[in-house]
Order: sequence, then C-alpha cells, then structure tokens
Amino acid sequence: MNYQWYPGHMTKAKRMMQENIGLIDLVIELVDARIPLSSRNPDIDELGKNKARLILLNKSDLADAGANKLWMEYFRKKGFHVLEINAKSGQGLRAIQGMVREACKEKIERDRKRGIRNRPVRAIVVGIPNVGKSTFINSFAGKACTKTGNKPGVTKGKQWIRLNKELELLDTPGILWPKFESEEVGRNLALIGSMNDEILQMTELAADLIAYLLAHYKEALFERYQMNGEEQGDGYDTTPLAVLQHVCEVRKCYKKGQEADFEKAASIVMEDFRSGRIGRITLESP
Repeated sequence: MNYQWYPGHMTKAKRMMQENIGLIDLVIELVDARIPLSSRNPDIDELGKNKARLILLNKSDLADAGANKLWMEYFRKKGFHVLEINAKSGQGLRAIQGMVREACKEKIERDRKRGIRNRPVRAIVVGIPNVGKSTFINSFAGKACTKTGNKPGVTKGKQWIRLNKELELLDTPGILWPKFESEEVGRNLALIGSMNDEILQMTELAADLIAYLLAHYKEALFERYQMNGEEQGDGYDTTPLAVLQHVCEVRKCYKKGQEADFEKAASIVMEDFRSGRIGRITLESP
C-alpha cells in the first residue's frame, strides 16, 4: 500500500514556530511511545536547537514497557530530557514540573544571577496530529490555569497560559506534520490511527500488523485470538491471511452465505491493537 500524507499546514506551522521560538525557553515535544521516531517531525530539532528540550512518550501504557526504557535511553543520549506519560489518564504528569526545572536549570540560574526571581519558564508544546497534544495540554493545565494576556514583544493575539508560578505555555503553537522519509513511517502512522481509516485498505494494513506481531509479539497475538499450539497443531499456517481467517471464525465475522468477512476481522484486529487489548506493543526499536 502506498501511504500518502497531505501536509497542507506544514509551512504555516513551521513559520509560526520560527516566529515564536525566540520567546521560548523550552520545547515540549509529544511523541507516540509506540512509534517514537515515526511520530516526530525532524524539523523540530532544527527549529528548537539551543533551546531546552523535553520529549514526552505519550500513550506509554500502550507501548512495550521494555521498549519504553530503551527509547528513553536513546533520547537521553541525544541530549533530551524524557518522560513516559499517558495524557488521558494523567499518568506521569506530576513528574513534568521537576523535569522542566531540570531541563531549564541553566536559564533559571542565569535569571537568579541577574536578580530576576520567579520569572516563569516559557514553553511551547509541539507534536504531529493525533499524538495527544490537546489532551496533554488540557490534562496538564487543568482548570487552574489562567491566560495572562499579551506579553511585551509578543505578536498581538498570542496568549500565554500560566500553568503555575513556574511555567507558562504558549497556547497557539501550531502542529508540525511528519515527513514521510520511508513507507514504513507512513504505515506506522496509519497503524496507530494518525490517518483517516476511510482512505486506507484496512485488510492490507491489518495483514501488515499481523506480520509484525507474528515476528515480535506472537504469544500476545495467539492468546488474544485463542490460537494455542495444541489446538491448532504444529503445522498450523501462521501467515497473516490465515490469522485473519481464524479471527473470522472465532469472532463470527461472516457475510451472507457464511463467507469470511476479512474486512470486519481486520477492523477488529486494528481496534484491538490500538486500544491495547492485544497487549503492550511497540512498532519500532531504537
């Protein structure tokens, strides 16, 4: 399948970040913990150079716990501060304030030496579509945040949200769209739901997912769809199509005349993966 992306707003978002970066102390970047590289836009590294950086592995509860540790180590070696979070449940959010202080300690120390006290760190949150940026901002800000109005030197209309006395957030950061450097990046984004399913061939996408699971998470796949070895026999066909056929049988996915409904079975597999019901799965490794 050829995965395409339509970066209609990429130029606008990039220009917006360029205009605002001089006002920013910290770039907070959300990535999807299941595909930490595929869910990044490499432009962010160039735009955010010389700024404190914090990467948040969002939806970390859906990703392989062991892989999360490897990715955290990977990003630390690149010079980033990094945390595992789940923006929806709030898991990991309490650790962010301390990590912000750690990431911006040089800036805070410079302010202290100049006699500037209690000036909050100014941050911008960036992330590709559907990575959970809005959910994160709403969860992290909560109801206690207040807009502090326009600041000197800030283009009219831009608003800062004061999260607490130590941190302010620019509330109109825009979204940077990913670049498709390979078909694998596009497929990974399609798998986690960052594309419109209606333009995808879901049976083919599910087959790609099953092929990956057979290679890396076979036990979790077999357990989810009651495919234990004794029941199926040693010679059981474990091609993606055979697995989909089995899902049709155990989930009663049939068209009229008892014809296997592979599209319905594919939708079930995709939903089970995206919701974490198959297990904690990461689609790429450092």
